[in-house]
Amino acid sequence: MTDTTADAYSVTAAELRQYIEQFEQLEAEKKDLAERQKELMADAKGRGYDTKVLRKIIALRKRDKDDIAEEEAVLEMYKAALGMA
Repeated sequence: MTDTTADAYSVTAAELRQYIEQFEQLEAEKKDLAERQKELMADAKGRGYDTKVLRKIIALRKRDKDDIAEEEAVLEMYKAALGMA
């Protein structure tokens, strides 16, 4: 290997190592956040909240209001057709 090739390789290896270490750090942070979310839901459940409903509300808050309204309208129409409304 020439000096130039060796230098390029060491820079590439260092950069690669940096990406891997950053990814590993993000994975650790993600794990910590998931644990905190789990603890939060356990606390809410302990206070009498229905965590299944809480999760649905959280998911709905992420969606567009028009999409939600359209889905609810279709759901009501289907329920009425089946005599459930």
